[in-house]
Amino acid sequence: MAVLNVTPDSFSDGGRWLANNKPAVEKLTAEALRMCEAGAKILDVGGESTRPGASPVSLQQELDRVIPTVEALVEASDAIVSVDTSSPEVMREAARVGAGLINDVRALQRDGAMDVARECGLPVCLMHMQGSPKSMQEMPTYSHPVKDVADFLTKRVQACVQAGLARDQILIDPGFGFGKTLEHNLALLNGLGSLCSLGFPVLVGVSRKSMIGAITGKPTGQRLSGSLTLGLLALQNGASILRVHDVEETADMLKIFQAAKDAEAV
Repeated sequence: MAVLNVTPDSFSDGGRWLANNKPAVEKLTAEALRMCEAGAKILDVGGESTRPGASPVSLQQELDRVIPTVEALVEASDAIVSVDTSSPEVMREAARVGAGLINDVRALQRDGAMDVARECGLPVCLMHMQGSPKSMQEMPTYSHPVKDVADFLTKRVQACVQAGLARDQILIDPGFGFGKTLEHNLALLNGLGSLCSLGFPVLVGVSRKSMIGAITGKPTGQRLSGSLTLGLLALQNGASILRVHDVEETADMLKIFQAAKDAEAV
């Protein structure tokens, strides 16, 4: 899953795909096609930053950023276009123009989001987040990080199924960096097998995140090796999807990982 944020303030690619606060569709589409050629199977489009400390944007602003982008990418590529949103109105409009996945950091907890997800019939990724982006890194606490996250995701899955979503359209995401300290993130990485045992594909987003900076001291633009290392560990622990910024390098890592697994099976 390749990251394409149409925002001015996302922590890594903020402002890269905006021009005069509107999507730079031609430039963004060219980058998306390059990502697909490099190995991306999913293009994840977000119009509202959820980095730590981020403030919410208006619904109209999110629609103006996301919908033209989704429409252009659906037309230009064969990849699944995912919409990274918690807003039911954005979900509905994105589905109308061809989005193939809803990726919700709030796990369909906003009013109306569950109903729209059921109506659209799209696969949905439910993520764990403690608190809100604005304040989530202000002293997050857990009794047992892996169990607490697993319990939350289990309850959200149950709510989705009760609302009429099929189990086979649900993915889960532990939400690395969303209301977690470095210690919480590492516990989740090591305990990823417990989340995989819940029976749903697990999406992991660790690319360029602050946990890498906390360990290595490297700024955002110098976290490739850390991103690849964490991605490989996540795969080894059972992850099904990696959400990344560095597609070509991650694709190379995946090829080597798969070749080693295939050789092991012979």
